[in-house]
Amino acid sequence: MHNQSAFLSLLLITGLAALVPPLAAKLRRLRVPIVIGEILAGMLIGKSGLNLVESTPALEFLAEFGFVFLMFLSGLEVDLNALAWYSPSRESRPFRREPLCLALVSFILTLASAFAISFGLVKLGLVQNPFILGLILSTTSLGIVVPVLKERSLIVTPYGQLMLLAALIADFVTLMLLSIAFGILRKGFTLDLMLFLVLMAFFAIALRVGFLASKAPKLKKLMEELSTATAQMQVRGAIALMVAWVALAYALGIEVILGAFLAGVIVSIITGPEESALREKLDALGFGFFIPIFFITVGSRFDLRVLISSGKALVLLFLLLLTAYGVKVIPSLLFKLAFSWRESIAAGFLLSSRLSLIIAASALALELGVISEAVNAAILLVAVVTCTLSPVLFNRLGPPLPEARRRGVIIVGMDQFTGLLVERLAKDGEKVTVLGCKGEEKWIPYCQKAEIVMAGDTDEKTLARAGASQVAAIVVALDDPRSLLEVCRVAKERFGIPVIVARTDDSTVMEQLKALGVRVIQPALATAIALEGALRFPSAFDMLADHGDNVEIGEAILRNPRLDGLPLRRVQLPGNALVLGIRRKGEVIIPHGDTVLRRGDLVMLVGNPESLKGAKAMLEGPGF
Repeated sequence: MHNQSAFLSLLLITGLAALVPPLAAKLRRLRVPIVIGEILAGMLIGKSGLNLVESTPALEFLAEFGFVFLMFLSGLEVDLNALAWYSPSRESRPFRREPLCLALVSFILTLASAFAISFGLVKLGLVQNPFILGLILSTTSLGIVVPVLKERSLIVTPYGQLMLLAALIADFVTLMLLSIAFGILRKGFTLDLMLFLVLMAFFAIALRVGFLASKAPKLKKLMEELSTATAQMQVRGAIALMVAWVALAYALGIEVILGAFLAGVIVSIITGPEESALREKLDALGFGFFIPIFFITVGSRFDLRVLISSGKALVLLFLLLLTAYGVKVIPSLLFKLAFSWRESIAAGFLLSSRLSLIIAASALALELGVISEAVNAAILLVAVVTCTLSPVLFNRLGPPLPEARRRGVIIVGMDQFTGLLVERLAKDGEKVTVLGCKGEEKWIPYCQKAEIVMAGDTDEKTLARAGASQVAAIVVALDDPRSLLEVCRVAKERFGIPVIVARTDDSTVMEQLKALGVRVIQPALATAIALEGALRFPSAFDMLADHGDNVEIGEAILRNPRLDGLPLRRVQLPGNALVLGIRRKGEVIIPHGDTVLRRGDLVMLVGNPESLKGAKAMLEGPGF
């Protein structure tokens, strides 16, 4: 039966989709993105390989819906606030460093160089229409750029947002220009393309209505109540909006992926950066099912035999590959105004990836007789090669992957103080490891809530065994000043532990510890300060000392570019979390509603444990 055939092909594709991520993880040294693995897997089972995939209407629809979903998620990732990236003084930044300016000028240079090279290929007799080929070479695959940036946690950074904007301009400007060019080839000049303005008018109206709806308290409360369990109202609403915009674009005769992208932008602007739960659910739905089907199907459609049979097409293939990278990498050197040479070149390689639009344009050009079957095959192989090779080159040259977040605390030394500290940290759910030395076994019963490592010495190997390379902080409570100083030095220089606290009253080592960046606690002075606080500020002292009130104080470093430059009154922290103060370049700022957050700020918070956890995640952003 037809349905059985569709299910067998779908079983093969979904099975490969499940196998690609672990196989890509095995090839971590090659840094092969999952997207590329899916395309190569499709080639293996498609026309160029075993030819096991049978094309059915159901499978074709799932692949097309996967591409539409990818464009929707691409729009969801666009943050208009983050496009104006961090600088010490935003007002003093030169215009030439604005992301929109950089992206536009880079695209104009790409377009001009692509047209120049296309005219040269026409003179060589390799192609017929230089305008169509020039536009095809100017494209960038947003469908490749977004997953690669997302996989490396760069999508919300200024660097990622610039590439996202550059890819967006290249994809949709060339889409509009190609639509005009093909329209002229089909039936001359027409006014049908003016319907694009109608779509943009609907976009402006939808944004306005969405803003008003998001401000309605009753509607917002209803959406929150229906966004769990089987209701999942936010997800349903987002999908319905996406399909509505796709249908609207189709009705107006405009490319449906443009409608999907605009729907994603609407959801992104309405929900704001704090609605991470909705984004995670949509990511899981898209990248977990629909989008892998699209990429594997693309690979399965490519037929290598048609290309090999034409020598002219092979020469053109070589020239097109050189051109495809040249017209993107050279203009991307303009990004050096804001980033390093290495990052600029890496951006050029990633923006050289081409997939959906180049394939669609080539098919239309073949249908209109502008290019031959062999030239069409060469263009398709350029798409496959660039979307396979470009992410690999980008991963080699681009910014390094963010380090895994450090977690937990090591306490070196065991005594009554250690037991009390373990007890308090355990209440906060902190993972604690206590490193004890010979002769301190009597204090083990007081540290039962921690992992205990007993050793004869506190040297580098012992610290490594205790997990020093992964912890966020270390507390050194040793009586011997020389051992205390040595442990702090190893923790700082060898393991790079960000927070190091030492307990000592020995003035001979205090200055050396402070020079290392160690926070020094003097027991006698700390006791005096605590007594003074209990006498002069009893309520505040009780809040800090007693966990029974479910109120704690915490801090987080602002790394999320979505919040950079926003006044506090526009930042809604989760739960009852409040900002106590902000430390910026050594200066403490008393916050108010108009206080503007800057990337790198140390934000001091107060609230219940769950609210503080959510606020820290929101301020630190993805990847931390």
